[in-house]
Amino acid sequence: MSSVERYRQNFQDEIDSAAQYRAMAAVEKDEGVARVYRELADMEEKHAAFWEERIRKAGAPVPARKPSWRARVLAAVATRFGAQAVLPTVATREYRDRNTYLGQPETRGTRMVAQERSHARVLASILVARDPGGAGGELARVEGRHRRASGNALRAAVLGANDGLCSNLALIMGVAGASENARAVVVAGLAGLVAGAFSMAFGEWISVTSSRELAEREIGVERAELEHAPDEEREELELIYQARGLPKDEAKEIAARLVRDPKSALDVLSREELGIDPSELAGSARTAAATSFFLFSFGAIFPLAPFFATHGRDAILASAGLSAVVLFVIGAAISVLTGRSVLFSGMRQLAIGLATAGLTYGIGRLVGVAVG
Repeated sequence: MSSVERYRQNFQDEIDSAAQYRAMAAVEKDEGVARVYRELADMEEKHAAFWEERIRKAGAPVPARKPSWRARVLAAVATRFGAQAVLPTVATREYRDRNTYLGQPETRGTRMVAQERSHARVLASILVARDPGGAGGELARVEGRHRRASGNALRAAVLGANDGLCSNLALIMGVAGASENARAVVVAGLAGLVAGAFSMAFGEWISVTSSRELAEREIGVERAELEHAPDEEREELELIYQARGLPKDEAKEIAARLVRDPKSALDVLSREELGIDPSELAGSARTAAATSFFLFSFGAIFPLAPFFATHGRDAILASAGLSAVVLFVIGAAISVLTGRSVLFSGMRQLAIGLATAGLTYGIGRLVGVAVG
């Protein structure tokens, strides 16, 4: 891509963003948030003017300040259904493009890189405030599925045991369907338990370690920005607090007070801009791995246990029966998290687990007949 083509692309992106923010501001009911959208639009238009000047200096014709069809569609959707309808889309795109200017020499010595990052953070803050459990949470922090819901220990325990039970039940039933050799079933069940538990433990260790390293890196970047560009960080905090509903003067005062105390400012910036709770970085990856190993093993032992006491059809029926009871209990525990009825959650879990076991048993029978 030539320099002029890049200038034009940047110019169009800024025009599109400004148009979207104007449309969102026009229909936003919260005046504080609407003001933030207007300020973002003003900044995007200044960026557009920057690229417009670069195009002109390159001797190329300057495009009209006309939003693209995509931007017009998003603006129309916002006008018809409200700013919230397009906020996740706009916020996600801003987050994805927050470092677009980082490697472009024309922006060196300007505030454009920091401002684009600020836009992404401000929108993420609004999105989290409007939808803390949805797309905003995803945008702010992507974590392992067993640690969601604010580190809910019950949820992690239920899901870990469910993984062990369902996977090992399916494995054991598949092998039992293919072979009448009780020893083969036990060996397969033990192998499934050990392999699955180690896999879960290693995956959890990687997840926790990677999340912590990423968070530490982002906090380090924030610390450097706070040290070298405190005014920019103060402006970001002002916009975030305005988006949360504070009057402009009050948001400005709070942001200024925070920036004067670097330690407190870094803590607030980490939470408000990055969605990171610094206190959560102390979590032990080894503890998380050991917990996952235990929970998976705990669930996986139930379908295997009857095969130590009996064999053949009796062991298969006992395994299915014991697993059915535990599946219902797990479903009942899930109802505590979801708010659904115990009977509905328990029966749903039971139906899914036994259907999976029945399917793998049938497949095992077919394979056993074919190769036997």
